[in-house]
Amino acid sequence: MEPLLTYLAKALVDQPDQVALRISEADGGRLYELKVAPEDVGKVIGRDGRTVNALRTLLNAAAQKQGQKVRLEILDDRRAPGSPPAPPAPDAAR
Repeated sequence: MEPLLTYLAKALVDQPDQVALRISEADGGRLYELKVAPEDVGKVIGRDGRTVNALRTLLNAAAQKQGQKVRLEILDDRRAPGSPPAPPAPDAAR
């Protein structure tokens, strides 16, 4: 699943060399944290979150086929230091 996610993320952004994926175990499944260049965050999230929701759908479909549980988060360095983290996406609980 990691190659699929990085391939799609690199295809979406202007700076593919800045795409980084961190994987950890969380809540009985895998947590994928995708980091891109600050100016590319909007491209990965998309209008009204449509792009990131499509990525989550693809990732969940691939995980379900393998009997796994996954969650995708986009790391956003554009937030001001000290500001609270963004709330999780509505479908992040899948």
